[in-house]
Amino acid sequence: MRPGTGAARPGPRPGRPRHTPPKAGAAEARGNPQSPSPRTNVRPPRPHRPAPPPKATRRPPAPPPVRLLPRSRATRLVIPYLDVDAPVMGLRLDRERRLPAPPDSKSNLVGWYAQGPSPGEQGTAVAVGHLDTDTGPAVFAGLTELKPGRSVEVRRADGRTAVYTVDAIKKYEKANFPDREVYGPRGRPELRLITCGGTYNRRTGYSGNLVVFAHLTKVREPARPAR
Repeated sequence: MRPGTGAARPGPRPGRPRHTPPKAGAAEARGNPQSPSPRTNVRPPRPHRPAPPPKATRRPPAPPPVRLLPRSRATRLVIPYLDVDAPVMGLRLDRERRLPAPPDSKSNLVGWYAQGPSPGEQGTAVAVGHLDTDTGPAVFAGLTELKPGRSVEVRRADGRTAVYTVDAIKKYEKANFPDREVYGPRGRPELRLITCGGTYNRRTGYSGNLVVFAHLTKVREPARPAR
């Protein structure tokens, strides 16, 4: 009979030492060459060390505030990115308290709101120009291509140049034009370039306006004559 089916196994013979069974796992260790030897030295895991705190990064110093300029009328407006270099004329509000555009016959002329701040003065200065005329594209035809970070330079009668940096370009319908947002003071010298926008109707003209928001970032002094 096979062992374990109910037959009794014979007991050990007297005077003969019993066979000592191998330790548990010994046979498996001998039969498996990949099993680790009990004499193998196992290194305990290293204690976790917290990472050193990050070094404090030094922020670059803030640029000094731009010096405000005394009053002096604008003479030319230059937008290097658009290859615009245009003369400037002064404009005043009409009877309906609106700022008119320069004459249609002078498509390359920029109008500066003369009753507002001059270039580099505190407050929000305003310049307007045509998008197009009957003869084709006008001085502000490319304003939609401007992006934040581009510069707008305004030359003054005293020889200085006020350099503005573009912050944003926004479009508004004339029925919902936000006067306070566009013309309101911001606590620093700013500039608005305004032209037509939206859809065009032959009877009523354009339905909206495009506005460029910029702030003063530099003042360029006039070049000194060579000795």
